[in-house]
Amino acid sequence: MSESSTSTRQQYTPPPPELGPGQTSHTSITEKITSIVLTPHTPYQWFIVVLIGLMLVGLLQVSIAYLLYEGIGIWGLNVPVGWGFAIIHFVWWIGIGHAGTLISAILLLFRQKWRTSINRSAEAMTIFAVMCAGMFPLIHTGRPWLAAYWLFPYPNSMAVWPQFRSPLIWDVFAVSTYFTVSLVFWFLGMVPDLASFRDRAKHRVTRVIYGVLAMGWRGSAVHWERYEMTSLMLAGLATPLVLSVHSVISLDFSVSILPGWHTTIFPPYFVAGAIYAGFAMVLLLLIPIRRLYGLQDFITLRHLENMGKVMLTAGLIVAYGYFMEQFIAWYSASVYEGFMMQNRMFGDYGSFYWALILCNIAIPQFLWSKRVRRNTVWLMFISFVISVGMWLERFVIVITSLHADFMPSSWDMFYPTFWDWATYAGTIGFFLFAFFLFVRGMPVIAAHEIRTLLPFGKKEK
Repeated sequence: MSESSTSTRQQYTPPPPELGPGQTSHTSITEKITSIVLTPHTPYQWFIVVLIGLMLVGLLQVSIAYLLYEGIGIWGLNVPVGWGFAIIHFVWWIGIGHAGTLISAILLLFRQKWRTSINRSAEAMTIFAVMCAGMFPLIHTGRPWLAAYWLFPYPNSMAVWPQFRSPLIWDVFAVSTYFTVSLVFWFLGMVPDLASFRDRAKHRVTRVIYGVLAMGWRGSAVHWERYEMTSLMLAGLATPLVLSVHSVISLDFSVSILPGWHTTIFPPYFVAGAIYAGFAMVLLLLIPIRRLYGLQDFITLRHLENMGKVMLTAGLIVAYGYFMEQFIAWYSASVYEGFMMQNRMFGDYGSFYWALILCNIAIPQFLWSKRVRRNTVWLMFISFVISVGMWLERFVIVITSLHADFMPSSWDMFYPTFWDWATYAGTIGFFLFAFFLFVRGMPVIAAHEIRTLLPFGKKEK
């Protein structure tokens, strides 16, 4: 009896720190993750969120239809403020999409094991955020069938080619490449888990659907070898895209001569802000899903704490960017730069500027505390505040530089209309609707990657 108990103790391996105490075998991990999708029972909270998303998608459809009928005059644009909510939300959504590729690609290359529980949902978030962002460059022209095709480099009957020196053309290449690589990376990573769904599904239709999506995956040594090689190749390809996409978008502003935009700090400043906003959105989505589906053993407090540390680091870089904007305006001794910064802080939109300082710099300093980083309520609150702050940052950058430029005779205020807000709310609804459909039909956590962590559990002493 004593020998048997000793043998049992020697065979027991506690889970690694990346997992909770309830997940100590391949079977328990696979069953828990697949049950989220293959169960016939869906939480009522899921239906509430999807219903709200569908209602907002309907509002988006009405807003776009009315826009195409009437033109961009339905928005609050005027003579000095030619860029309004459309460009603000384009940059905001692209920024949110950065966290997925960062978690998936860069942390994969650095062999960070804690990414395995959050990478799949972050990748899905990237796809849907980029889709929301892609709507705005198309509709902000008001007549996309007359103007949008000028952004694509093809010879036309008038022999007029796009201006390849324009960053607007670079946006098309950068964003489309980023979306394509992220989509392939996301789908490729799900193939082993889709095969698990295929093997565990009870209904024939479900088996056929997941069988087609699994693309003949059998888990052989050759399959795993090619899978690992392709994953690393895509990660290496996606890593520079994280830096290039938002850098290119920042050039839309910095190549201009408008005060407040004409600065070289914009590319790194925009990239850091994108990571900041992206991780905040990941936490806003994962904390409720973690609670709703009982995923505390997979998305542990250690994962939440690490994401809080990344947000804190990115927030400090963003704060440095704010300081450098002020310093450059002062050090340049430019009358226009100095006026723009003074107007930004104490002018008509001064309250927006100080609100973004509060949201993006002051409140996130609570993340220095470990107790705050491991408290889901505090993390949700700070993540929401950061999301609002990053929206305010885009608003301040775009509007304050446009509404009071070089000619006082053309100064005017920007007031968003109902249709501005309706379009924005509609993209949020589309994002929520698409993400929760993904949660219900696809693996929200990479089960095959979680299983690879089990050998790293600490042996019991």
